[in-house]
Amino acid sequence: KVISCLALNFCLSGHSILIAESSDSSGYRPKPIPEMQALPLPHDEVSIQNKGTELLRFHFGNELRRPFIYPVNGPSGLSLTRLGHPHDPHGHSHHNSVWISHHMINEIDFWGDRGENKGRIVHQKVDSLEDSDIHAGVVSSSLWKDPEDQVVFKERRRIVAEARPERQYLMIIDLKLEAVLPEVTIRKTPFGMIGVRMAKSIGVNDGGGRIINSNGQINEEETFWKSARWVDYSGQIASGVVEGLTLMDHPKNPNHPSVFHIRNDGWMGACLTFDGDRILKKGESIQLRYGIYVHSNLLTPAEMEIEWVQFGKTKPFAFR
Repeated sequence: KVISCLALNFCLSGHSILIAESSDSSGYRPKPIPEMQALPLPHDEVSIQNKGTELLRFHFGNELRRPFIYPVNGPSGLSLTRLGHPHDPHGHSHHNSVWISHHMINEIDFWGDRGENKGRIVHQKVDSLEDSDIHAGVVSSSLWKDPEDQVVFKERRRIVAEARPERQYLMIIDLKLEAVLPEVTIRKTPFGMIGVRMAKSIGVNDGGGRIINSNGQINEEETFWKSARWVDYSGQIASGVVEGLTLMDHPKNPNHPSVFHIRNDGWMGACLTFDGDRILKKGESIQLRYGIYVHSNLLTPAEMEIEWVQFGKTKPFAFR
């Protein structure tokens, strides 16, 4: 309703108050606000939030040796991951919560932080940010460089969080690596492409947590270097609060079902080249898709399998 311009004087405790009403309020047309948002922050970070509550944060500053995701907050609001090994923070400083990297590419070590012949994954730009009621995410471009600053890979990466009931969510990481050199060899190793360092209290050794994979195998003794569709690491994040992460390998990945590198000290990763080298010629690419289900409680294998089946039906992201 359009209201004609009015200027009304009211007397309140001896004071005159002027109230002006707009002649036309039709210019105000509020649109729905997405429940899931990707918010850029200072210091080269993007926070992915659900209704204003942070789920995870992507760090990509050029001073870093590699981009990474921290925190990865559970339904309780506490991070289920950490930076570094709880008993060897210096030697395992490269354990950056959730990260993408590889131990040996053309004799270049992109995995560790120290020593000779170390490579770096150098962020170039944020390509896009995605907001919606269902998911939020970020698409980025990076370069994998050797110690002489020569580019080995061009990288495209997409990180999204999809809302699930009761403050749970699914994180999806899509990765595309294009060879820039005449030949790029991704060497045989159990380290890479994705790593997860769990919070200390969730670890089997420090907190009495539990590891289980899609084969029903339990803890490091049974899951170490075994192929699986998924591996779940769960435990207490606070007194009486049990949460966990399920790392899932997508069926379209070239080595599915992946071998998983698992430790009772709070580490898990999916191995791309456990069984042998992968060689890419210039212009050829490899694309990978991983899911991390962030959940409450100690889930049953059947519950985690349902989540993996849903994830397995999704299509890898089509980078432009």
